[in-house]
Amino acid sequence: MEVKIIEPTDDTPGIVLDKDKNEFRFTGKSLPEDVTEFFTPVLQWLIDYSQEPNLETNVEFRMEYFNSASSKQILDILTIFEEIHLSGKPVNVKWYYQEDDEDMEEAGESYSELIEMPIEIISYE
Repeated sequence: MEVKIIEPTDDTPGIVLDKDKNEFRFTGKSLPEDVTEFFTPVLQWLIDYSQEPNLETNVEFRMEYFNSASSKQILDILTIFEEIHLSGKPVNVKWYYQEDDEDMEEAGESYSELIEMPIEIISYE
């Protein structure tokens, strides 16, 4: 599969989707003007990946902020990973948040309650 890299901007997250390196990262801020337009190619790439996933998938979220429209897209992303996990291929999700950012901590906890897959919630300075 072709690697998909989206460089971060002030309004959109940095995204790395690399099957060969087993690197799936989402970082920064997400408040694009048109969330559907921004996330559709990402979701399509992940749907394609889910057809033949790695034996194990490692996912990292290190978001600083996202708006409510982006939160739905993040849930859609996690749902694709959940389907891979439930099919018997382990998915390791790490949700990083700055230790004083209760909103991002709570977001990670909320997602972990919504999907049937463990999410490791990790604080950093």
